[in-house]
Parts: sequence; C-alpha cells; structure tokens
Amino acid sequence: MDLRANQLLSLLMDLEMHLRSASLWQAHLPSQAALASTQPFCVDTLEFQQWLQFVFIPRLRVLAETGQPLPLQCNVAPMVNDGDVFTGVNARAEIVHTLEQIDALISN
Repeated sequence: MDLRANQLLSLLMDLEMHLRSASLWQAHLPSQAALASTQPFCVDTLEFQQWLQFVFIPRLRVLAETGQPLPLQCNVAPMVNDGDVFTGVNARAEIVHTLEQIDALISN
C-alpha cells in the first residue's frame, strides 16, 4: 500500500471519529433502495452524514485498501461549507477540515 493510500485511510478514520463524536454515526444501514440513488450525494434518499458513512467512506476505503486508482477529483467539503449541513454540530470544523484534507489528497 502506498503512502497516499495510507494517508487516505488515516483521514477516513479521522472523519469517522468526528462523525461519531458528533453523534452523526448511525448503527443501522439504510435500505438498499436509499443506497441505490443515482443523485449526487444521494440527496434524494440520504442525509449527508449518511452518505458519508455508507457511501463515501466505504468506497474510498476499498479503493485505498485494494490499491485501485483513486478518483481524479474530489470536492466534497464544499457541500458542508456552501450549505447548512452540520449547522450547530460541535465537530463541524473538524469534519470540514478532514473533508478538505481528503479533497486535497485526492485532487492533487
């Protein structure tokens, strides 16, 4: 596993930790229909934190762990910065910072 993949796995663990500390991590998997959304970020079927937990983190983790190519671009942090996602959440700054680091790692 290369350095970039290890860095990504570490950042994904950080993101999970921040979501858990903010009580945004859920115990139960959404329905298969909700996960099968074709909309960006599954906006029609999932909350953003659900998309992070059940789509974003697992997909990137598999790519990093199996040595598959990462996407050429990642631009997830603006979803939090440009909207009202996580307003009032204590760990919001940490979540945004970690997403910015993931975006930068993948896009550079």
